[in-house]
Amino acid sequence: MANASEQFGQLQQKVDEGQQNVKAAAAEDKQQLKARVESARQSADEQAAKLKASAQDTSAEAKGHVSDLHQKWSEHVADVRQRIDQRQAERDVRQAEREAEWAEDYAFSAVDLAAAAIEEAEYAVLDAALARQEADALAGASA
Repeated sequence: MANASEQFGQLQQKVDEGQQNVKAAAAEDKQQLKARVESARQSADEQAAKLKASAQDTSAEAKGHVSDLHQKWSEHVADVRQRIDQRQAERDVRQAEREAEWAEDYAFSAVDLAAAAIEEAEYAVLDAALARQEADALAGASA
């Protein structure tokens, strides 16, 4: 299992892959874009499942915080997915325009949330490194 620093480093690869997918999508037709969207949704579902599984491995204190976050995130994703599924069933032009604007706003918000999560992850990784140094120093001092 990767340590926190290595895991944080893997974020750049995910960002790069996502950026390549978004750029490639701009040149695709509707069917190709639908396939890309479905693939991204499946990937997001798989990542959510991994996140949920990793929560089982956290300490009891952290588990409560992680569990709350997972629950809220799962509810949020379910709400968004329901709205997306409903949108796909709609054919009204004005409604489609409103939904497109909503989807674009949601995309901006999701990117902002991801940026905030990366900042928080950086802080958490650095704090974990400091906590480990302090614990090792105390263990060495008491030995």
